[in-house]
Amino acid sequence: MSLAAVDHEDLAGLSSQELMRREKAIADRFMGGVPWGAVAWGLGNFAVWLSLWPLTLSGVLPLWAAFPAAVLCCCLSYLPSHEAQHRIIARPGEPLFWLNELVGHLSTIPIMLPYEVARLTHYEHHQHTNHPELDPDIGTKANSAGHLILTSIANRQPGAKAAARYGVTLRRLGTPEAARAGLVALAYQLSYMGILFGLAWNGHAIEAALVWWLPRHIAMTYIQLFLSWAPHHPGQEQGRYRDTRAFRSRVGNIGSMGMQFHIIHHLYPRIPLMRTPAAYWALRPVLEARGCRLDGI
Repeated sequence: MSLAAVDHEDLAGLSSQELMRREKAIADRFMGGVPWGAVAWGLGNFAVWLSLWPLTLSGVLPLWAAFPAAVLCCCLSYLPSHEAQHRIIARPGEPLFWLNELVGHLSTIPIMLPYEVARLTHYEHHQHTNHPELDPDIGTKANSAGHLILTSIANRQPGAKAAARYGVTLRRLGTPEAARAGLVALAYQLSYMGILFGLAWNGHAIEAALVWWLPRHIAMTYIQLFLSWAPHHPGQEQGRYRDTRAFRSRVGNIGSMGMQFHIIHHLYPRIPLMRTPAAYWALRPVLEARGCRLDGI
């Protein structure tokens, strides 16, 4: 009999309270410390993306090489900020809180996602996962991966209702912080369009399109596919143990940016991304006992 089977058998007779104590004791082993890998990832990826501009505009780096590099940088830009959104790097009042905020703000510049907007709306996603009205990410609900790709593109068209959910969420929160985040989002968009227009006006429209505009759109679809759609599909259930799942991705854990084990993040958001696979295997007997969806893993 495997160790997992023994653990599952042992857990079968535990009360809900005893199971929760076991669950938290295991999860606690994977929390704490600074996830320096995420810090290096966030700041390093931003630096690489930033370097593409002088290299491309000066002709040192050809566009055929700059384009895939920009796509990769944009795809990799969200998760370090996600660590910062949950204050995993450091909490307010701690000596390295400035580093947490620096990573949070800088890492998502390639996809022009303001850190405060991401943080506030992401907290709402955690609190209301799969709620048809209150989950700001419910707009990524789709019948299949192909359907999600088409939905993601449609959601970024002018007048799309799903794109307005984040603004609606900020207005519903109604706090000074949410109002400030909305103004920052407006400044981001005006700056983004101004930079693209300025580059095009000066004869660099192709560079603007292939180093920023198109990579950003490809990355947004990729991020929504793996970070939003896949871990919550079909997005119909709510509740701590049923609103998110584990799943086996055809592109593996790296290709899906660690989201195969996203259920761990929803249960314990302060476990760093790079520790979620180990936390999953340690918690798997508990997750089975809780009736979680462990599709293929």
